[in-house]
Amino acid sequence: MTIDFDLDDGQLAAELAARAGDLLLELRERELGEEPLPKDAARELSRRGDKEADALLLRMLAEHRPSDAVLSEESADDSHRLDADRVWIIDPLDGSREYGLPGRTDWAVHVALWERGEGVTAAAVAQPALGRVFRSDTCTAAAGERDRPRIVVSDSRPPEFVGALADRAGADVTPMGSAGAKAMAVLRGEADAYVHAGGQWEWDSAAPVGVAVAAGLHCSRIDGTPLVYNQAHPYLPDLLICRRDLAETLLASIADLTGASADSPRVAMAREYLGSLLTHDATKVRLAADCRRVENGRRTGDSGSEIARELETGEQYRPLTGIRDLTFGEFGTDVVARFLLDMAVGDETHTVAVTEHFAVPGAEITAITAIIEPHPSTKGSTP
Repeated sequence: MTIDFDLDDGQLAAELAARAGDLLLELRERELGEEPLPKDAARELSRRGDKEADALLLRMLAEHRPSDAVLSEESADDSHRLDADRVWIIDPLDGSREYGLPGRTDWAVHVALWERGEGVTAAAVAQPALGRVFRSDTCTAAAGERDRPRIVVSDSRPPEFVGALADRAGADVTPMGSAGAKAMAVLRGEADAYVHAGGQWEWDSAAPVGVAVAAGLHCSRIDGTPLVYNQAHPYLPDLLICRRDLAETLLASIADLTGASADSPRVAMAREYLGSLLTHDATKVRLAADCRRVENGRRTGDSGSEIARELETGEQYRPLTGIRDLTFGEFGTDVVARFLLDMAVGDETHTVAVTEHFAVPGAEITAITAIIEPHPSTKGSTP
């Protein structure tokens, strides 16, 4: 089936999201049964879905909007988008973890169009498992009907302050996957607010925010400042989407509960990498295709894909148990992290001191250089 070339931007965004959603649903139904897949298999299914949906969206955008630029989670960032007047911001599969789990419906496809001087002008969020596509040109927000407001948060990275926020607002907290799924829950009236402060990228929120704003909901950073897109570093770590009558109360409470400054985009990228040393999940780590890694003068990675693969499956990372005393310094386009790294060796814990240098000239890490040294607490009995 072909797409009508006369579709306007809103119609095209919806059609693209729907097509990618159909592809993902077909793949998922074919590969995922009623029982959970092994962790590695589930992750591979999600990655396959991400890549296939990304290829479909890029192909259709090249066909229907060949002059527009694209910023996609699954593709290398092209800095030429910064000079473009029209940029499509897409997340081919938002909620990849949930996509790989049987029975989960909280995953989505995001398609948004950013235009210079106007922001997000067209957007669509598809929730294929629900058979729904929410469009910025046709949506309206439903009123929630409950005695206590419901706040939805990430089920893997909820804000540290959300418990205290819920107490102040007399609200209940519900975890949920996918930024798009949470935003659309607010739009449908199934929730009253979506709060996030655990790190996100522009593709995570551009389409949900585009739809939510068009529907009349409040959308901002958690400090009340605007959400701005098509930036050199597409890191956009936090947001609040809520009913307008709750915005003032929630923003004031969040301001009282927070105070620590947020990571810069470059530091956030370095922190994500360090976190993957312990979680063995490199899904959110942004590595350039030709990224290299050097440890104490020895080359240990020659490509982004190799480094990511080693982070997830390399036996050398399995004994790592903790990162302590972590500090960051930012110098131009470079980030330097200093920390103590604990590892299990038999019944003992060994500790080394690490200085790790990250080259981050754009939206991806291009080089990692580590100096690893013994530490006075190198050896000690585990409790």
